[in-house]
Amino acid sequence: MSVNYAESLSHYPNKGKCGQPEVFDSKESLQSKIKQLAEMIKISKYIVIHTGAGISTSAGIPDFRGPNGVWTLEERGKKPKINVTFQTAQPTLTHMAIVELVRVGIVKYIVSQNVDGLHWKSGLPRNKLSELHGNMFVDRCDRCCQEYCHPQPSITVGCKKTGQRCIRNERCRGYIRDTILDWEDSLPERDLLSAEEHLRRSDLSLCLGTSLQIKPSGDLPLLTLKNNGHIAICNLQPTKHDKKASLCIHGYVDEVIIGVMNELGLSIPAYSSTITENLLKRKFVSIQEEQSKDDEPSSKRIISQSNIQQDTKIKDEKLISGSDSCCS
Repeated sequence: MSVNYAESLSHYPNKGKCGQPEVFDSKESLQSKIKQLAEMIKISKYIVIHTGAGISTSAGIPDFRGPNGVWTLEERGKKPKINVTFQTAQPTLTHMAIVELVRVGIVKYIVSQNVDGLHWKSGLPRNKLSELHGNMFVDRCDRCCQEYCHPQPSITVGCKKTGQRCIRNERCRGYIRDTILDWEDSLPERDLLSAEEHLRRSDLSLCLGTSLQIKPSGDLPLLTLKNNGHIAICNLQPTKHDKKASLCIHGYVDEVIIGVMNELGLSIPAYSSTITENLLKRKFVSIQEEQSKDDEPSSKRIISQSNIQQDTKIKDEKLISGSDSCCS
């Protein structure tokens, strides 16, 4: 859970502004802004969504800087009350709406600061997602950057060794590490570069449930402005980029996204645990194959953690052949 994750991080005094009052638009204003956002989406040609902890609160995962956030309560010597774990938490309506928006081609890419793995659980394609701060359910080889997904959340943070070796091919044998960043860790290069590449093409950055305080993640939407695009923000607390946004919505993200999907005439697919179960069973296609499908920048391949236990001699060489290192 986010509390255990937070406690595992190194001591860091500057966690940003915590506990700012939440602001709620009136019912009439909220509906008007939902329609305005839907119109912005309709006329935009390259949309990138930025997601923060606020999109996971309806799944029972506390945010960090809200009135009852992890960092906010920490300043008071308290901990949030929770009844879910990273393992039991399920994707929210917003997560599933994002999957549909990507599926129909309205949204081109997602940049997330969340480590809860809910984008992964939702079935969002890896080549449509940059996870800038890591994923509790994904480990990575420190040599070739092959990724491995697993059903249990990571027990370490800070990109530490898991005790496993990479089985991508016999020449690698690098160490497998967790992908969760500690405060002073550098962002994963491939994810960051991919996010920047998409944002330089974007004409709308939609920020959902994030205060945009953490750098460099929080400043990435500004790349859209350099492309003469627009920023739209949906967050209950003020953000440092509100003045640069064309639209600021103060409401619950799920409520806003439900309204937007209705305006767009789209349904939100239901989450089923079989989505995640199939991800753990599936052998993912290579980066080259994913790129050939849509000719867009993609992120790294992921294969099941269960494959680590297989003898390297019986690996599917067709699946894992190639030199598509994500470190370069």
